[in-house]
Amino acid sequence: MRRKLEREDRAHEFRAASAGVWTVDGRPATESAIMVMAELGIDIRSHRSRLLTERIMENAALILTMTHSHAEAIRAEFPEHKSRVLLLSEMVGYGYDIEDPVGGSLLDYEETAQEIEALIETGYERMMQLIQQLAVGER
Repeated sequence: MRRKLEREDRAHEFRAASAGVWTVDGRPATESAIMVMAELGIDIRSHRSRLLTERIMENAALILTMTHSHAEAIRAEFPEHKSRVLLLSEMVGYGYDIEDPVGGSLLDYEETAQEIEALIETGYERMMQLIQQLAVGER
């Protein structure tokens, strides 16, 4: 997402970040993720996991999840922010889960990266529309 914002010259307006529902702070990306992202020209060697917090939720214009279970867990824990929690796949008009490649093959990681990249590319305008709608609705 950060790369898309940079290409659209909107990185100065928005910050793309990652946080997990069921994670521990400080875990590095897997070697497979590092390799696949490097092939795409993105260096995630310094990436560390972080747990989703109230502060992150308060500062997020839009929260996109990979799975229904993630979205449900976030809505349950942070009900006051539930209108901003959607599936990434919903940005292109669907509502399906994106499988986590952790524990899978390098091919699984490559396919997941390609799927996420395609969803971001195709759903970008919808994301921007939602951010604007949500911002107006919270005034």
